[in-house]
Amino acid sequence: MNIIITGASSGIGFETALEFSLHNENKVVAIARSADKLRNLHTIAKKINPDCNLLPVEFDIVNDDYAALLPFLKERLGHVDILINNAGALINKPFLETTEEDLGEMLQSNVVGHFRMMQQVIPLIIQGGHIVNIGSMGGFQGSVKFPGLAAYSASKAALHALTECLAFELAPQGIKVNCLALGSAQTEMLETAFPGYESPVMAFEMGKYVADFAKTGQKFFNGKILPVAVTTP
Repeated sequence: MNIIITGASSGIGFETALEFSLHNENKVVAIARSADKLRNLHTIAKKINPDCNLLPVEFDIVNDDYAALLPFLKERLGHVDILINNAGALINKPFLETTEEDLGEMLQSNVVGHFRMMQQVIPLIIQGGHIVNIGSMGGFQGSVKFPGLAAYSASKAALHALTECLAFELAPQGIKVNCLALGSAQTEMLETAFPGYESPVMAFEMGKYVADFAKTGQKFFNGKILPVAVTTP
């Protein structure tokens, strides 16, 4: 399978890329902004499976030029089976201290970047392909919300709605689109936003779940926002 994962340099994206790299039949394009972290991912993947086919790509999904990325994807992949939109950012501030610039940053990182990536990659996705957006319980309607995450949660809610819209629009092409509204997992982003908080779920466990869902979830779901959390959130 040909797989693209954004935000692959750390956390859940990192672990998802490693999970796919265990199997030689997978070709994984791991996209992130940090070249150093991508090199670390590639090194670890090769230690685990020397024959793995993992292609690290330094790219900013919000600001960089897709005209440079697309020829690479066409040459190295040809077609795409799975696109996992995992990249994102988090700001933890009380609402009254949250600026419009903070909200704009959350929307750019958590919605606009994925919007751009999907517009560019969808023409490469084959019938039966699967787009998996990584949402959050913070943006899941009816869930208990963490204080300080108003901008973050609003941006994730927008990604959830975009998922539903695209699933309907892409149905005639045979492309399924789902969103996993994740609860907490023990990642660098969580530790930075909530120092001292310990999640009951490790990053590698969530990464394996995301990889498994990306491979098979389209058989059972389309246009769904699926909560993946042991708490609310």
